[in-house]
Amino acid sequence: MTTDLPVLIVGGGVVGLCAAHYLTAAGVPVVVAERSSLASGASWGNAGWVCLSHSTPVPAPGVARYGLRSLGRPDSPLYIRPSADPGFLTWLWRFWRNSGESTFRRGYAALAELNRPTFDLFDELADAGVDTTLQRPGLVHAFLSESAARHHLQVQQVMAAGHYDMPDDVVVGDDAHKLDPALSPGVRAAYLVRGEGVLDPRRLVESLGDVVRKAGGRIHEHIEVTGFRTTGGRVAAVRTSTGEIACRSVVIAAGMWSPRLLRLLGLRLTMQAGKGYSFTVELKSPPQHSLYFGDHRIVASDIGGTTRLAGTMELSGDNRRLNWQRIVAIARGSRNYLGRWFDDQDDLPRLIRDPWVGGRPLLPDGLPIVDRLPGHDNVFLTTGHGMLGVTLGPATGRALAGFVLNGHRPAVLAPFQFNR
Repeated sequence: MTTDLPVLIVGGGVVGLCAAHYLTAAGVPVVVAERSSLASGASWGNAGWVCLSHSTPVPAPGVARYGLRSLGRPDSPLYIRPSADPGFLTWLWRFWRNSGESTFRRGYAALAELNRPTFDLFDELADAGVDTTLQRPGLVHAFLSESAARHHLQVQQVMAAGHYDMPDDVVVGDDAHKLDPALSPGVRAAYLVRGEGVLDPRRLVESLGDVVRKAGGRIHEHIEVTGFRTTGGRVAAVRTSTGEIACRSVVIAAGMWSPRLLRLLGLRLTMQAGKGYSFTVELKSPPQHSLYFGDHRIVASDIGGTTRLAGTMELSGDNRRLNWQRIVAIARGSRNYLGRWFDDQDDLPRLIRDPWVGGRPLLPDGLPIVDRLPGHDNVFLTTGHGMLGVTLGPATGRALAGFVLNGHRPAVLAPFQFNR
């Protein structure tokens, strides 16, 4: 192996740049190829949570049944647009197969173990010069009914299993909305998970890019990978829209673009875009914590002094079409918890800033892939983090960097193999 050749990372999101950071910190030359610009995809418009208590697989008990009830309801928190595409139907069937209790618990345990050092790793990133912007105000779960809050808390208490602290009980009645000044009296039950974090995802990605560059890494934006030159089961060079780049190893961290790249290597990956929506508003009483509106599955974060509202899981294919009805659904749902921050939906175009839609890469079992590709000794894949890219970015990047450097899969990555 020619050690002076770089590791080429395809994808400039949180996960790809975290891997680049750990590799450059180990003295390895790195080239990052990003088909758009840094912080332009799912790493930009998300809620910015660094959150252990919500790091769970999407296919959970009851989710498939809930999804069936959402068919034909584009205002539902989980919206599935009917499609006769065989690939989509196969994905849905596998999603349903993975939504059982035992499978969910195994997946949750795997994510919790990967997540174990997360906050320590963010501290180390800050020590390395990354402007993570991470704050740890805690996460308030707000509900419109006491029964829903107690059920949700009981489930989380069981799943926490010592990985993070949970409160003993919920706050109910007129005291519930007092957990955060942004909450309205309509909130009738709530509880606080202390220590959960929030950050500005755009600033995190930009700062990671700066630190990688300062360490000698090269980042090429607006460059598209078009093929691979292989020799004896190894990729010797990556073909791009601006020419060929010789490399020692390849890391594919390209989110929803990953299946297209794998086809160039003769491999298939069944993945769907879980489209999420977000927007920013100015509230008279902005939240002091991250907020989760449990009945409507909407989240609120304070990012840069403004409130980002995000939510929905839309399965409608890999596209960036922004359905304004989904934005309206988030706004209307949030009003149950934040009060009447708007009077009529005709006011929303004036009040809403930065409406965003992005495709979060989802595999049928809700777990990411972090593995070496079969048949390709020096090609690694990391994708499928869904809504957990920011939370799992540092842990994934560190483990993957070690895998690339020594060729041995860390035990923590065993549940995230390509062929599982």
